[in-house]
Amino acid sequence: MHSPKWYVHAALAVCAVSVFFAVGLPYWRIPYAQVALPSALYGFGLVALAALAALMRGVFATAFASTALILGTTVPAAVLARIAYEVFIDPTAHNLWPLELIIGYVIAIASSAFGGSARRIAQR
Repeated sequence: MHSPKWYVHAALAVCAVSVFFAVGLPYWRIPYAQVALPSALYGFGLVALAALAALMRGVFATAFASTALILGTTVPAAVLARIAYEVFIDPTAHNLWPLELIIGYVIAIASSAFGGSARRIAQR
């Protein structure tokens, strides 16, 4: 088994940071009282997640599981960043934060798995 080249890891890192901000920036702008998961996460960020997962699988031939799991952790990371900031401001906020992370992770894994499987679908 060969290990991936350094540029594959760099591309995966750039994709992960891009998805983090593509999901996070619109999500962070929503006031706390108006946030409703998972609908607050739907939009351009998840489309970018699926597209970048497909790009990584198609161009760099990364493994399906690693692509889905690595890119899939970016959405819960954006959710966790919001939770950390808002709990710092008001410690009584986000009393159901584990559920928020689970919802974000399920949505992200579904989107990245869809994008990652696009290569296999396109080959058939």
